[in-house]
Amino acid sequence: MIVVTGATGNVGRVLVRVLAQAGERVVAVSRKPAEMPEGVTHHRADLADPESLRPALGGADALFLLVAGAGAHLDPRGILDVAKAAGVRRVVLQSSQAARTRPESGSHAPLRVLEDAVRRSGLEWTVLRPGGFDSNAFAWAETIRSRRTAAAPFGDVGLPVVDPADIAEVAAVVLRGEEHAGQTYELTGPAPITPRQRARAIGDALGAPVRFVEQSREEAREQMLRFMPEPVVDGTLAILGEPSAAELRVSPDVERVLGRAPRTFAEWARRNIGAFE
Repeated sequence: MIVVTGATGNVGRVLVRVLAQAGERVVAVSRKPAEMPEGVTHHRADLADPESLRPALGGADALFLLVAGAGAHLDPRGILDVAKAAGVRRVVLQSSQAARTRPESGSHAPLRVLEDAVRRSGLEWTVLRPGGFDSNAFAWAETIRSRRTAAAPFGDVGLPVVDPADIAEVAAVVLRGEEHAGQTYELTGPAPITPRQRARAIGDALGAPVRFVEQSREEAREQMLRFMPEPVVDGTLAILGEPSAAELRVSPDVERVLGRAPRTFAEWARRNIGAFE
Protein backbone atom coordinates (compact mmCIF):
# COMPACT_ATOMS: atom_id res chain seq x y z
CA MET A 1 0.00 0.00 0.00
CA ILE A 2 1.15 3.53 -0.81
CA VAL A 3 0.19 6.62 1.19
CA VAL A 4 0.18 9.94 -0.68
CA THR A 5 0.20 13.19 1.31
CA GLY A 6 -0.78 16.43 -0.40
CA ALA A 7 -3.20 14.30 -2.39
CA THR A 8 -5.40 17.15 -3.65
CA GLY A 9 -2.60 19.31 -5.10
CA ASN A 10 -1.26 19.62 -8.63
CA VAL A 11 1.16 16.72 -8.13
CA GLY A 12 -0.65 14.61 -5.55
CA ARG A 13 -3.94 14.46 -7.42
CA VAL A 14 -2.25 13.09 -10.54
CA LEU A 15 -0.05 10.73 -8.52
CA VAL A 16 -3.07 9.18 -6.79
CA ARG A 17 -4.73 8.56 -10.15
CA VAL A 18 -1.61 7.10 -11.76
CA LEU A 19 -1.01 4.72 -8.87
CA ALA A 20 -4.65 3.63 -8.75
CA GLN A 21 -4.66 2.97 -12.50
CA ALA A 22 -1.54 0.84 -12.02
CA GLY A 23 -3.46 -1.34 -9.57
CA GLU A 24 -1.82 -0.08 -6.37
CA ARG A 25 -3.70 0.21 -3.08
CA VAL A 26 -3.63 3.93 -2.30
CA VAL A 27 -4.50 5.99 0.74
CA ALA A 28 -4.80 9.67 -0.18
CA VAL A 29 -4.13 12.14 2.63
CA SER A 30 -5.19 15.78 2.75
CA ARG A 31 -6.39 18.28 5.32
CA LYS A 32 -9.85 18.57 3.81
CA PRO A 33 -12.35 16.05 2.45
CA ALA A 34 -11.89 15.29 -1.22
CA GLU A 35 -13.38 13.11 -3.92
CA MET A 36 -10.99 10.36 -4.98
CA PRO A 37 -10.82 7.81 -7.82
CA GLU A 38 -12.67 4.57 -7.33
CA GLY A 39 -10.84 2.24 -4.97
CA VAL A 40 -8.77 5.00 -3.32
CA THR A 41 -9.23 5.54 0.42
CA HIS A 42 -9.14 9.12 1.70
CA HIS A 43 -7.84 10.07 5.15
CA ARG A 44 -7.94 13.54 6.68
CA ALA A 45 -4.71 14.51 8.41
CA ASP A 46 -2.45 17.51 8.94
CA LEU A 47 1.30 16.96 8.76
CA ALA A 48 1.70 19.62 11.44
CA ASP A 49 0.21 16.96 13.74
CA PRO A 50 2.18 13.79 12.94
CA GLU A 51 -0.11 11.63 15.07
CA SER A 52 -3.02 12.50 12.77
CA LEU A 53 -1.18 10.63 10.02
CA ARG A 54 -0.79 7.38 11.98
CA PRO A 55 -4.20 5.82 11.11
CA ALA A 56 -3.48 6.22 7.38
CA LEU A 57 -0.14 4.40 7.56
CA GLY A 58 -1.14 1.01 8.91
CA GLY A 59 -0.11 -1.62 6.37
CA ALA A 60 1.67 0.89 4.12
CA ASP A 61 4.92 0.03 2.37
CA ALA A 62 5.69 3.49 0.98
CA LEU A 63 4.98 7.14 1.76
CA PHE A 64 4.98 10.09 -0.63
CA LEU A 65 5.79 13.12 1.48
CA LEU A 66 4.70 16.47 0.07
CA VAL A 67 4.62 19.45 2.40
CA ALA A 68 2.87 22.78 2.03
CA GLY A 69 5.22 25.68 1.41
CA ALA A 70 8.75 25.07 2.66
CA GLY A 71 7.65 23.00 5.63
CA ALA A 72 9.10 25.35 8.23
CA HIS A 73 6.15 24.65 10.54
CA LEU A 74 6.67 20.87 10.56
CA ASP A 75 8.45 18.35 12.78
CA PRO A 76 10.20 16.15 10.17
CA ARG A 77 11.50 13.67 12.71
CA GLY A 78 8.04 13.29 14.23
CA ILE A 79 6.49 12.53 10.84
CA LEU A 80 9.18 10.01 9.95
CA ASP A 81 9.06 8.33 13.35
CA VAL A 82 5.32 7.79 12.95
CA ALA A 83 5.93 6.33 9.48
CA LYS A 84 8.63 3.95 10.75
CA ALA A 85 6.51 2.81 13.67
CA ALA A 86 3.69 1.98 11.25
CA GLY A 87 5.99 -0.25 9.18
CA VAL A 88 6.65 2.04 6.22
CA ARG A 89 9.87 0.99 4.43
CA ARG A 90 10.25 3.65 1.75
CA VAL A 91 9.73 7.41 1.69
CA VAL A 92 9.78 9.64 -1.38
CA LEU A 93 10.09 13.33 -0.55
CA GLN A 94 9.06 16.10 -2.91
CA SER A 95 11.52 18.88 -2.10
CA SER A 96 12.64 21.72 -4.38
CA GLN A 97 15.51 22.45 -6.71
CA ALA A 98 16.26 25.47 -4.52
CA ALA A 99 17.14 23.19 -1.60
CA ARG A 100 20.34 22.59 -3.58
CA THR A 101 20.80 25.89 -5.42
CA ARG A 102 19.91 28.19 -2.48
CA PRO A 103 20.33 26.10 0.68
CA GLU A 104 20.91 29.13 2.93
CA SER A 105 17.90 31.06 1.65
CA GLY A 106 15.26 31.61 4.31
CA SER A 107 12.63 30.58 1.80
CA HIS A 108 14.03 27.11 1.16
CA ALA A 109 16.35 26.20 4.04
CA PRO A 110 13.55 24.31 5.83
CA LEU A 111 13.32 21.93 2.87
CA ARG A 112 17.01 21.15 3.25
CA VAL A 113 16.33 20.30 6.91
CA LEU A 114 13.51 18.01 5.78
CA GLU A 115 15.77 16.35 3.20
CA ASP A 116 18.41 15.73 5.85
CA ALA A 117 15.81 14.19 8.16
CA VAL A 118 14.64 11.85 5.40
CA ARG A 119 18.19 10.74 4.64
CA ARG A 120 18.86 10.02 8.32
CA SER A 121 15.52 8.30 8.92
CA GLY A 122 16.70 4.74 8.40
CA LEU A 123 14.07 4.29 5.69
CA GLU A 124 14.77 3.70 2.01
CA TRP A 125 14.55 7.19 0.57
CA THR A 126 14.42 9.12 -2.69
CA VAL A 127 14.32 12.90 -2.99
CA LEU A 128 12.64 14.70 -5.89
CA ARG A 129 13.74 18.29 -6.51
CA PRO A 130 11.49 19.97 -9.09
CA GLY A 131 12.12 23.47 -10.33
CA GLY A 132 9.29 25.92 -11.02
CA PHE A 133 5.92 24.45 -12.00
CA ASP A 134 4.03 24.99 -15.25
CA SER A 135 0.92 25.20 -13.09
CA ASN A 136 2.09 28.49 -11.55
CA ALA A 137 0.46 29.95 -14.66
CA PHE A 138 -2.91 29.26 -13.02
CA ALA A 139 -2.26 32.57 -11.24
CA TRP A 140 -3.13 34.19 -14.56
CA ALA A 141 -6.42 32.36 -15.00
CA GLU A 142 -8.76 35.13 -13.85
CA THR A 143 -7.10 37.94 -15.80
CA ILE A 144 -6.80 35.84 -18.94
CA ARG A 145 -10.46 34.85 -18.72
CA SER A 146 -11.65 38.40 -18.09
CA ARG A 147 -9.17 40.58 -19.99
CA ARG A 148 -6.94 38.23 -22.03
CA THR A 149 -3.99 39.67 -20.06
CA ALA A 150 -1.15 38.05 -18.09
CA ALA A 151 1.16 40.03 -15.80
CA ALA A 152 4.49 38.91 -14.34
CA PRO A 153 7.94 40.30 -13.54
CA PHE A 154 11.11 39.49 -15.49
CA GLY A 155 9.21 38.87 -18.71
CA ASP A 156 12.22 37.75 -20.73
CA VAL A 157 14.00 35.59 -18.14
CA GLY A 158 13.47 31.93 -19.01
CA LEU A 159 13.44 28.94 -16.65
CA PRO A 160 12.92 25.25 -17.49
CA VAL A 161 9.61 24.94 -15.64
CA VAL A 162 8.23 21.43 -15.22
CA ASP A 163 4.79 19.89 -15.70
CA PRO A 164 3.38 18.66 -12.36
CA ALA A 165 2.13 15.57 -14.19
CA ASP A 166 5.74 14.67 -14.98
CA ILE A 167 6.64 15.02 -11.30
CA ALA A 168 3.73 12.74 -10.42
CA GLU A 169 4.71 10.12 -12.98
CA VAL A 170 8.32 10.14 -11.76
CA ALA A 171 7.06 9.77 -8.19
CA ALA A 172 4.88 6.81 -9.19
CA VAL A 173 7.84 5.01 -10.74
CA VAL A 174 10.09 5.74 -7.78
CA LEU A 175 7.52 4.67 -5.19
CA ARG A 176 7.17 1.29 -6.90
CA GLY A 177 10.83 0.56 -7.68
CA GLU A 178 13.57 -0.27 -5.20
CA GLU A 179 16.32 0.68 -7.64
CA HIS A 180 15.70 4.37 -6.93
CA ALA A 181 16.60 4.15 -3.24
CA GLY A 182 19.25 6.66 -2.22
CA GLN A 183 18.81 8.79 -5.35
CA THR A 184 18.09 12.51 -5.68
CA TYR A 185 16.39 13.51 -8.92
CA GLU A 186 16.19 17.10 -10.18
CA LEU A 187 13.08 17.57 -12.31
CA THR A 188 12.76 20.27 -14.97
CA GLY A 189 11.00 20.85 -18.23
CA PRO A 190 12.68 20.35 -21.61
CA ALA A 191 13.88 23.95 -22.16
CA PRO A 192 13.84 27.38 -20.55
CA ILE A 193 10.71 29.39 -21.32
CA THR A 194 10.05 33.02 -20.36
CA PRO A 195 6.84 34.40 -18.83
CA ARG A 196 6.18 36.26 -22.09
CA GLN A 197 6.49 32.99 -24.03
CA ARG A 198 4.21 31.20 -21.57
CA ALA A 199 1.52 33.82 -22.06
CA ARG A 200 1.87 33.39 -25.81
CA ALA A 201 1.55 29.60 -25.50
CA ILE A 202 -1.68 29.99 -23.54
CA GLY A 203 -2.96 32.35 -26.23
CA ASP A 204 -2.09 29.81 -28.90
CA ALA A 205 -4.02 27.14 -27.00
CA LEU A 206 -6.98 29.51 -26.64
CA GLY A 207 -6.89 30.58 -30.26
CA ALA A 208 -6.85 34.21 -29.08
CA PRO A 209 -3.94 36.52 -28.26
CA VAL A 210 -3.00 37.05 -24.62
CA ARG A 211 -1.39 40.42 -23.85
CA PHE A 212 1.65 40.23 -21.58
CA VAL A 213 2.25 43.03 -19.07
CA GLU A 214 5.63 43.14 -17.36
CA GLN A 215 5.44 44.01 -13.67
CA SER A 216 8.18 45.67 -11.68
CA ARG A 217 9.76 43.60 -8.93
CA GLU A 218 7.93 45.70 -6.31
CA GLU A 219 4.56 45.29 -8.02
CA ALA A 220 5.04 41.53 -8.14
CA ARG A 221 6.25 41.45 -4.53
CA GLU A 222 3.22 43.35 -3.29
CA GLN A 223 0.89 40.96 -5.11
CA MET A 224 2.69 37.82 -3.92
CA LEU A 225 2.71 38.95 -0.28
CA ARG A 226 -1.07 38.59 -0.25
CA PHE A 227 -0.76 34.80 -0.24
CA MET A 228 2.88 33.90 0.47
CA PRO A 229 5.18 34.51 3.47
CA GLU A 230 7.74 37.26 2.98
CA PRO A 231 10.84 34.98 2.93
CA VAL A 232 9.23 32.77 0.29
CA VAL A 233 8.28 35.81 -1.81
CA ASP A 234 11.81 37.21 -1.72
CA GLY A 235 13.38 33.83 -2.42
CA THR A 236 11.05 33.21 -5.32
CA LEU A 237 11.68 36.62 -6.86
CA ALA A 238 15.44 36.04 -6.61
CA ILE A 239 15.11 32.84 -8.61
CA LEU A 240 12.76 34.37 -11.17
CA GLY A 241 14.87 37.47 -11.69
CA GLU A 242 18.44 36.29 -11.22
CA PRO A 243 18.52 32.52 -11.78
CA SER A 244 21.84 30.79 -11.24
CA ALA A 245 23.44 28.58 -13.86
CA ALA A 246 22.17 25.56 -11.93
CA GLU A 247 18.60 26.91 -12.05
CA LEU A 248 18.86 27.47 -15.81
CA ARG A 249 20.12 23.93 -16.42
CA VAL A 250 17.82 21.39 -18.07
CA SER A 251 18.04 18.20 -16.06
CA PRO A 252 18.02 14.77 -17.74
CA ASP A 253 16.31 13.11 -14.77
CA VAL A 254 12.68 13.10 -16.01
CA GLU A 255 13.80 11.28 -19.15
CA ARG A 256 16.14 9.07 -17.14
CA VAL A 257 13.27 7.81 -14.98
CA LEU A 258 10.38 7.83 -17.47
CA GLY A 259 12.20 6.95 -20.67
CA ARG A 260 10.73 9.96 -22.49
CA ALA A 261 11.36 13.68 -22.69
CA PRO A 262 9.54 15.95 -20.24
CA ARG A 263 6.36 17.59 -21.50
CA THR A 264 6.53 21.15 -22.83
CA PHE A 265 4.69 24.12 -21.36
CA ALA A 266 2.60 24.26 -24.53
CA GLU A 267 1.39 20.72 -23.83
CA TRP A 268 0.49 21.71 -20.29
CA ALA A 269 -1.41 24.77 -21.58
CA ARG A 270 -3.45 22.71 -24.05
CA ARG A 271 -4.33 20.15 -21.40
CA ASN A 272 -5.44 22.81 -18.91
CA ILE A 273 -6.92 25.40 -21.25
CA GLY A 274 -10.35 25.14 -19.63
CA ALA A 275 -9.04 27.19 -16.71
CA PHE A 276 -8.33 30.13 -19.03
CA GLU A 277 -11.39 30.10 -21.28
